[in-house]
Amino acid sequence: MSELSILDLQNLRHLIGGYDTNHCKMTDYASQAKDPEIKKLFQDAANSAMQNKQDLMKFL
Repeated sequence: MSELSILDLQNLRHLIGGYDTNHCKMTDYASQAKDPEIKKLFQDAANSAMQNKQDLMKFL
């Protein structure tokens, strides 16, 4: 793999931070949801955000 530029690293940091924030929020929303379908929707979104974050971390 080619070397990452400073701009690439900054973009990765921004994206990874966004997915981390999204994961935290969706996990919190899921814990507060009463409806099982809504709870699952938030849990799936949290899992997706975590997977995306982990995928991006592989570039570092």
